[in-house]
Amino acid sequence: MLSLWPLLRLLREREHKSLPSILLCPQFTGFRLVNGSMACMGRVEVEVQGTWGTLCASRWDLLDAHVLCHHLGCGFAVSVPEGGHFGRGTGPVWSDSFHCKGTETSLDQCPVTALGASPCSHENDAAVICSGLPHNASLRLVGGGSRCDGHVEIFQRGTWGRVLDDQWDMEDASVVCRQLRCGEAEAAYTVPRAERGTGPVGLRGVRCAGHEASLSLCNTSLPEATGIMEDVGAVCQGSRQVRLVDGAGRCAGRVEIYYRGQWGTVCDDAWDTADANVVCRQLSCGWAVEAAGSARFGEGSGHIWLDGVNCSGDETALWNCSAEAWGQHDCGHKEDAGVVCSEFMALRLENSDGCSGRLQVFYNGTWGSVGSNSMTPHTAKLVCKELGCGDGGTREISIFYGRVNGTAWLDHVQCGESNSSFWQCPSDPWELQSYDDVRDETNITCNGRKPERTPVAACPNSTSCTDREKIRAVGGKDGCSGRVEVWHRGSWGTVCDDSWDMQDAEVACRQLGCGPAVSALAEAAFGEGTGPIWLEQVECRGTEPSLQACWARTGDGGACRHKEDAAVNCLGEWLGLLRPYLWPRALPELWAAFQP
Repeated sequence: MLSLWPLLRLLREREHKSLPSILLCPQFTGFRLVNGSMACMGRVEVEVQGTWGTLCASRWDLLDAHVLCHHLGCGFAVSVPEGGHFGRGTGPVWSDSFHCKGTETSLDQCPVTALGASPCSHENDAAVICSGLPHNASLRLVGGGSRCDGHVEIFQRGTWGRVLDDQWDMEDASVVCRQLRCGEAEAAYTVPRAERGTGPVGLRGVRCAGHEASLSLCNTSLPEATGIMEDVGAVCQGSRQVRLVDGAGRCAGRVEIYYRGQWGTVCDDAWDTADANVVCRQLSCGWAVEAAGSARFGEGSGHIWLDGVNCSGDETALWNCSAEAWGQHDCGHKEDAGVVCSEFMALRLENSDGCSGRLQVFYNGTWGSVGSNSMTPHTAKLVCKELGCGDGGTREISIFYGRVNGTAWLDHVQCGESNSSFWQCPSDPWELQSYDDVRDETNITCNGRKPERTPVAACPNSTSCTDREKIRAVGGKDGCSGRVEVWHRGSWGTVCDDSWDMQDAEVACRQLGCGPAVSALAEAAFGEGTGPIWLEQVECRGTEPSLQACWARTGDGGACRHKEDAAVNCLGEWLGLLRPYLWPRALPELWAAFQP
């Protein structure tokens, strides 16, 4: 398959804006649920510039529904029934697609697209069943990355209050997860001091057997606690999420999984299209156009959650595929997996300046033109804004026939004053069509130019750099001894001496081209460095080609200081010191004796 990396690199270089920057159209002024037996269930209806209509269910999912339920004060989304479940609506059917993460407080914080949407009828009206208005003993989890992880709060006497306990355990967390319909409990924890709440306390002390249907059915009539009462939290299976990062759009990027309250990456060992398809489908991004490896979208940080993923392609979530146990891997972040999905969209003007020329969109793995039929004047302005080419532009109209052999993805793009982004404009559905008249193409000239980019420096900035160019020893005499520094994210940084040993030093010396390690030094033996501490708790086996290939924690947790900078002495420098005392002919044999 043809690699799409040149496209993605082009988008980064041209600083194209990604879909997450698209805000909800300002004409959406109201939301309601209609025709349900209770106030918190029904057909979804949206008000647009004073007119109420229904919402198409083709892209409506549980995350969008959860945000609406929360917005309406109806708890969380229990289910998203099939279109038309609460009867057929009247009036227009809005075809806009929301792309909520589920953590937004209202739908007006979610990205939205309408470009290329297919027509929709009232037989496919979106619907939702919410958990309902909060009542006595209702629970919620706050402060996490989803509604299914965070600090536990309980609704008592008309207000939300903290839950405190001195012996909080998995049995208690299991009841919380069950009550919230979030699956099995994965972790129970006490909240760190810096994150503890200051509001009212709703419940102080609880003991659950683990089978209760709600926390209020557990034993809450406890004798005076002997321990310290602290805020408590839970992580449920329902908190697991997947996202694509650093790919210039929500449907392309590095694969990251949210597990036990933390984001981590996926190793590219055995990563293929079947695995990528599961991710794309899980994100409502169509199907996989490319399964990328070798940190195509940059190296992640933190945990590597999955390795050896082997999906059939039919799974509903990536963690349902066969894989090594959570967190078990033999990878470094230079092996992070990535995906490009068919719903990844991009925009360009073809001339070399990027701000004039034929308008094209990227969809389903292919560039195609945009037809000029019925295009509104406001479209050019939004295209230029999207590309960072000023706040306005004009469409160049040809009056003469010219034969071309082209293909177009879209036609009848009709952006209005109420649209704040090109992707929100209504148009004909996506369909790749041939055309042969140059007058059918859209050509735009923007009134601005992209800012000059600072030239990229030579290695180690270049992606083609070798491992040798991404490490240095500072403070020694010939580059084979000193404080170990590595290049990452555009700057040099040090390595913490936590667990630093001869196996780690062996890898560092080999990467430096300095032969075997003589000693692994700690406590800033060659002086304290400056800048970031990129790695801590490095755990090399001793056979890796570079420190970057070893397992390690990222050093952004603040656990280390520069007084703990790691260092090495490699044989390369010691040979220089011993040279006057060694018989010259013995040097090659001595060096060879240390080679693997």
